[in-house]
Amino acid sequence: MNGGIAGDFTVTRLAEDEFMIIGGGAAERYHQRFWKEVPLPAGTTFESRTDSMCGFNVAGPQSRALLARLTNADLGTENFPFMRSQRINVAGVDVIALRVSFTGDLGWELHCDQADQLQLYQALLEAGKEVGAGPVGSRALMSLRIEKGYGSWSREYSPEYWPQEVGLERLIKLDKDFLNKNSYLKIKDNPPREVLALIEVQQITDADATGGEPIFLPDGTPVGRVTSGTYGYSVEKSLALGYLKNVPPGTAVDVMILGKPHRGVVLAEPPFDPAGTRLRA
Repeated sequence: MNGGIAGDFTVTRLAEDEFMIIGGGAAERYHQRFWKEVPLPAGTTFESRTDSMCGFNVAGPQSRALLARLTNADLGTENFPFMRSQRINVAGVDVIALRVSFTGDLGWELHCDQADQLQLYQALLEAGKEVGAGPVGSRALMSLRIEKGYGSWSREYSPEYWPQEVGLERLIKLDKDFLNKNSYLKIKDNPPREVLALIEVQQITDADATGGEPIFLPDGTPVGRVTSGTYGYSVEKSLALGYLKNVPPGTAVDVMILGKPHRGVVLAEPPFDPAGTRLRA
């Protein structure tokens, strides 16, 4: 390894000696390579639950109200704060509930046994009707995550990028031992070669960036490329997430969309809930 990023996961402690690690199911075989490089402590076991568990994400400003129709658990922030988990019962189904969301808004992930997924899904759909909620697709999720500036594996995150280039260096605990730590120590003080940044495309037409578009300064100097792009319906802005070289926030840039330059500006913070107050509400 060269000190880059191997993957992204949510880790939650279920008991004194039990942890659940959640990552992208499609990349499980790839990630298993890293698990197998670390000898398990005596008495420790590792079990894949990919085929036996299912997960749903309930997110949005009415997510607490929706779930309150289906559970007696206290979902208030004082009892169930952001980035915590609990075993609760939802619509008669035992679930592991995590208060996290890839949308950038208030939300929970609900993980249940595969045999219970249909019962839970039907209950969520029915309760959702009462608060105007329903299923969402990948394009809706794309719009929400980019409004928040969240990167995605294989688009923004990959082993080729250093943590300081994607804003993840603050999560690294150097007082801990971890796989390939020496590789990271060799590059941790290197200046970023490129930096992941969010751009508001201000010259809006009938098209948005989608990924792969080059980015130039107004004088034609190439400075980066788009990795993900969409229209942010919550903030009513055309947005592009991408890598830039030596381009600070506030700088005007041209994003090439359908072969034509579209003037934009590099943002200093995401336009949706930059302080994260809705996540923690």
